[in-house]
Amino acid sequence: MNEDLLFMQEALLEARKAYELDETPIGAVVVYQGKIIGRGYNRRNTEKNALAHAEMIAINEACSVIGDWRLEECTMYITLEPCPMCAGAIVQARVQRVVFGTRSPKAGCAGSVINILQMSELNHQCEIIEDVCKEDCSMLIKNYFRQMRNKNNIL
Repeated sequence: MNEDLLFMQEALLEARKAYELDETPIGAVVVYQGKIIGRGYNRRNTEKNALAHAEMIAINEACSVIGDWRLEECTMYITLEPCPMCAGAIVQARVQRVVFGTRSPKAGCAGSVINILQMSELNHQCEIIEDVCKEDCSMLIKNYFRQMRNKNNIL
């Protein structure tokens, strides 16, 4: 199994943790030298905190492991294209590569709405790889929102 597929499977495991908490199922892992050094899954509702996105949690953990705010030789794997806040944090952390599963047409900032990760005006740009495990990532999100719509129609 190729490395990108392997680590995206790990991000999907994180996303499933969010799903089990009735959170939007987004997962992320940060990889350095072939090893996961940061994991995160969406916990905004659980923690009542707008900053508790999968990427932010994974970046925080990775920085603690590295002992620096710079993640220059790292790759981040995310099940969903990052939002503006997370894309900004990824750039600020100097993440080298971003691999994501599926696009976010309404909030994605790796090319769907805007491409913060590769803005030449900023002091850092990331390599972007998309559509890794696209079907699995997409279905997890779609199933979650289908379930939420059905739950809301019952009430």
